[in-house]
Amino acid sequence: MKPIEIGRLLRAGTPGFVFGCRVSQAEAPAFGELVKVPLGERYHVYGLIYDIHIDDDGLVRQLVTAEGVAENIIQDNRDNRNVPVEVSVLTVGYKQGGHVFHLLPPRPPLSLDVIYRCEPDELCAFTTAGRFGYFRHILRAQDLPIGELLAAHLQQAQAAHRLAGDPLWGDRATQELITLLRDDYPTLMGALGAISDISDF
Repeated sequence: MKPIEIGRLLRAGTPGFVFGCRVSQAEAPAFGELVKVPLGERYHVYGLIYDIHIDDDGLVRQLVTAEGVAENIIQDNRDNRNVPVEVSVLTVGYKQGGHVFHLLPPRPPLSLDVIYRCEPDELCAFTTAGRFGYFRHILRAQDLPIGELLAAHLQQAQAAHRLAGDPLWGDRATQELITLLRDDYPTLMGALGAISDISDF
C-alpha cells in the first residue's frame, strides 16, 4: 500500500516539527496520530500530532462577519484557496537501518520534506519496539495536553493492535504508564481520566 502524503515540513527542531497542508487535506491528519518523515530510504523520523492550527486571513475575517454567506462561497474558500493548516508534531523516535529507536533522532527533517501518516502495521511496529520508551517524550512535554494526547494515541494504537491480533496491547501500555507516573499523581490521574473516556479501550 502506498503511504498517504499529508503535508510538507515548514520548520523543525530535534524535539518536534511543524508541517503544513491545505484545508482540503485536513481530513488526513488527526490529533494523536503517528506520522513519519522519510529522510532517505533507511532513515525515518516519527512523531505524534499534538496540535492542528488553522490560520485566518483577510477574506476569512470578512466572511465571518458577513450575513448570509452562501455555502458555495464557503466551499470555494476551503477547497480552492491556499488556506494553510499548521500541524505540530512531537518527535518520539526514528528508524535507521531497519531498527526502530525510541530516542530523539540524530538530525531533524528539512524544510519541504514530505510527511506521511503511519499505516496500522507501521504503528504496531513502532509501538512494540522496545518497552514503551517513547512514552517519556510525551510525559516530559509539560506544555502539551498530556492526558488527551495519550488517550488519542492509545485509542488509535489499540485499534491497530486489535487488527493485528493483539487485543491486550492497551493493557500493557496502561500498566507501563502507571509505573512511569507512580510518583506524579496529578499527571497519572489526568492520563487515566482521559483514557477512561475511550469507549472501546
